[in-house]
Amino acid sequence: MTDGIVAIFLLAGATFVLLAAVGIVRLPDLATRMHASTKAGALGAMMIMAGVATHFFEQPEVITRAIAIVVFILLTAPIAAHVIGRAGYFLGIPLWDGTIKDELRDSYDQKTHVLKSGFEDNSPGKPPSERGDTHKDRTEN
Repeated sequence: MTDGIVAIFLLAGATFVLLAAVGIVRLPDLATRMHASTKAGALGAMMIMAGVATHFFEQPEVITRAIAIVVFILLTAPIAAHVIGRAGYFLGIPLWDGTIKDELRDSYDQKTHVLKSGFEDNSPGKPPSERGDTHKDRTEN
């Protein structure tokens, strides 16, 4: 019975990882590829870890590691997707022609990365003179 449950977890996980790989190859732009890799890939890896934990249910150290891996994936996959998507957007990687909505286009000046409301984007990769947090700016407020 346990072998059947393990097989289901492993096959489902492998299927999701395969779908993520196909999505990375076949989808048209960075945003859709990013979704395929992070959503399906993370779910597939977590299901594989569930299969590992089920197979080694008598060894608590293996179960603990599998749970730690799942928690790590849950914490890092959305953050990585956000950072990759934002970096790609600001580097000017074009969106797919079929993209319906670009929510950042109205908020940011594409060349300076400055919010159109007057507040600057204080990205750590920009020099302080471009971020707007120079000593002079802090003393004037």
